[in-house]
Amino acid sequence: MAFATERAVDFAVRPAAASLLSQVRRSRFRPVAALVLSAVALGGCSWFAPTPPVGNTGLPSDFEITSTGTIVGRKVEQLQSDLGRLKSAVDAQQQNYNALLSQTVRSSEAYHGVVAAVQARLQLGTTPGNPLLVQQWNQAQRELDNVTGNVTALGQLASQVSSSSTSAAYLLDSTRAALGLSGGIDQDRIALNLIEDDTSRLLVRIDRLMTALSDQISRQTVYVSGERSNLTTLALAIKNGELYGDSIATRTFTPSRVSATPTFYEAPPAAEAVLDDRRPLVVIRFDQPGVAYQQALYTAVSKVLEQRPQTGFDLVAVSPAGGSASEVAMNQNKSKQNAQGVLRTLTDMGLPSDRVSVAATTSADAAVPEVRLYIR
Repeated sequence: MAFATERAVDFAVRPAAASLLSQVRRSRFRPVAALVLSAVALGGCSWFAPTPPVGNTGLPSDFEITSTGTIVGRKVEQLQSDLGRLKSAVDAQQQNYNALLSQTVRSSEAYHGVVAAVQARLQLGTTPGNPLLVQQWNQAQRELDNVTGNVTALGQLASQVSSSSTSAAYLLDSTRAALGLSGGIDQDRIALNLIEDDTSRLLVRIDRLMTALSDQISRQTVYVSGERSNLTTLALAIKNGELYGDSIATRTFTPSRVSATPTFYEAPPAAEAVLDDRRPLVVIRFDQPGVAYQQALYTAVSKVLEQRPQTGFDLVAVSPAGGSASEVAMNQNKSKQNAQGVLRTLTDMGLPSDRVSVAATTSADAAVPEVRLYIR
């Protein structure tokens, strides 16, 4: 049908065109008329090549950067080579980040699996210092060490990505400067525009990778610090065969500084009266060997820190005032040793030692050596 229509139009136009040509031959404007007729005759033809398609950037979609041999063309070759190397480096850094993230996930899952097994056994009840639990605790520590190693590797990777960001910014500036050079052709200008666009997109990709690295390093650092404290508390729980909760340090905002040998001061009468007027948070009476005070102490201190995270404590070794001089001295020594043990327990649970002051005194109300913990 289309062919028949074209033939019909052709036969209809041909006589009119022949008549017009005969009139033009007799006219003095033959050259101009001939041009007009040529344009009319060629108007329906499809001999002209179509306009090449362009993308959103206004550049041909099938354009390839090739050497033109000009001064600017040689600069294009150098910039294109630098961009290729930078892309390869960023690809490798992205793969390294993904691998470190996967390793961290695996180590964290293994760590929490072992810790959950230990806690489940402690909840059911076990013997103090169970060697199987000690072995599992060591395994949990190794998995947490792996996470720590991954955090260090993430920090090193962040330095590499930062270097790539600097290189990409320099490459972008060099490309824009090359657009102002003389001695190039249109193909060089188009190539520089393409390199500029690719470099800009690469900079966005690098910035996203830097943001992800910064977030992960911050998150994993806090995570490892908290779990270190939890492991310390778990070790104390295994030692005593009792289940505690998370470390007390996770409820505070200051770093822990453990003092192995606390310095005692003898409370003067005025200080003794102040200590007696306050109601102690915990009173531990050492009337027999191996007093199990750890669980009650942990619970009491945890509840206080949940409401007031920056609370300080006064730990007082109280010895009986009655008896001979030798008995008083012996009881004072026992009270101080007991207070040292309570302080070590608090620091093992994660409470910073600088949040606890230690004092020693005698009291007529005490029948046996005691350790009292007051809220400061």
